Amino acid sequence: MTTTIEQLDTFHDLVGQHLGYSEWHVVDQATINLFADATGDHQWIHVDPERAASGPFGRPIAHGYLTLSLVPVYLGEVLQVTGMSMGVNYGCNKVRFPAPVPVDSRLRVGVAVAEVENVTGGVQAVLDVTMEVEGADKPSCVAQVVYRYFH
Repeated sequence: MTTTIEQLDTFHDLVGQHLGYSEWHVVDQATINLFADATGDHQWIHVDPERAASGPFGRPIAHGYLTLSLVPVYLGEVLQVTGMSMGVNYGCNKVRFPAPVPVDSRLRVGVAVAEVENVTGGVQAVLDVTMEVEGADKPSCVAQVVYRYFH
């Protein structure tokens, strides 16, 4: 289920609420390789399946920052803000990568609204997000992301 914000002022009503989860998405080797090419991070634990098979995770894993970069994509399945002229990613307050995202695993995001405050021309929303690998004991990414939405 997607929460839709049509009036920015109503964002305040969501503070403290968990909004739900995105669909599950497969993180495959092609995606990992594209991220490696885009960032120049070709460490073997990400892009060399043969070597990674004998490494600490038994197969390649996604980059932590790839996992974080998927937050805005998956977030759109949980939260839609339509009552705005523009929204911007304002940054992160905290990011941790407690567990890996193995290649070909299924990943989703859970979203809760931590804070909302008025800023000039709109609101700033602080969201607690948790990226989970299906069946894993620990989350793969726990972050507090900050967005600004303008009237």
